[in-house]
Amino acid sequence: MSKGSYPRRDEYLRLERMLFDNMKQQATSLRELLAQVNDHWGYEDGIYRFYHQSFKVFHLQGQTQQIVESLAAIAPEGRDFCQFFLDIIAAGTNREFQMEDNKHWVERTAPIVQAFQHARFFLEMAVKYGAELDEPPEMMPSGWAAMLCLYNLR
Repeated sequence: MSKGSYPRRDEYLRLERMLFDNMKQQATSLRELLAQVNDHWGYEDGIYRFYHQSFKVFHLQGQTQQIVESLAAIAPEGRDFCQFFLDIIAAGTNREFQMEDNKHWVERTAPIVQAFQHARFFLEMAVKYGAELDEPPEMMPSGWAAMLCLYNLR
């Protein structure tokens, strides 16, 4: 679905509710994954590996894929992700370290970090708003609005 082709109001409300309910139902697994991603060997070590120019930064791709799978699992009716997210994930996953990468480190590995960071952000928002909200909000916090953008609802 391209930007600008959003669902009708009644369809939007139905899909928003479904996303919200899915987040609530998957709250425990989403929280556990976020804790795993945020532990020392995930987020902290992964970013360090980028700056240390270690091939271990490539390990972030596994966590990115796990997050993407979890976000897909809460998608209302299996809705696709927005194209921006898909492009970022495609650019930063399914890469294998090659010795040549060392000569072009930032160019080759920054997309891995970027994909991880974007996926982590949406996981964090799913956990946050799944815990904080009792109903989909009328006055939207930015993180909730971003979740709707992820699934082409806003």
